[in-house]
Amino acid sequence: MAVKLRLKRMGAKRRPFYRIVAADSRNKRDGLVIEEIGIYNPIEEPALIKIDDEKAIKWLNNGAMPTDTVRNLLSKTGVMKKFHEQKRGK
Repeated sequence: MAVKLRLKRMGAKRRPFYRIVAADSRNKRDGLVIEEIGIYNPIEEPALIKIDDEKAIKWLNNGAMPTDTVRNLLSKTGVMKKFHEQKRGK
């Protein structure tokens, strides 16, 4: 099973709100998810990004591949830096 960290769209029309989730890559964008990792609200100023670091690092260690957008969000919150430091054994 190929797991991806990706965005699940929520909210009303023209008022998007996203959940960052771990999901099987074969499932639909808004379909069945394995676990919710965080939230992203681009409407707020500044954009709201809340990510559970432990869950995200756990999934990255298990081989989950983040999409480009999720990778950028993880980098902004510092999760990718923690993951790389942990991977290198620092």
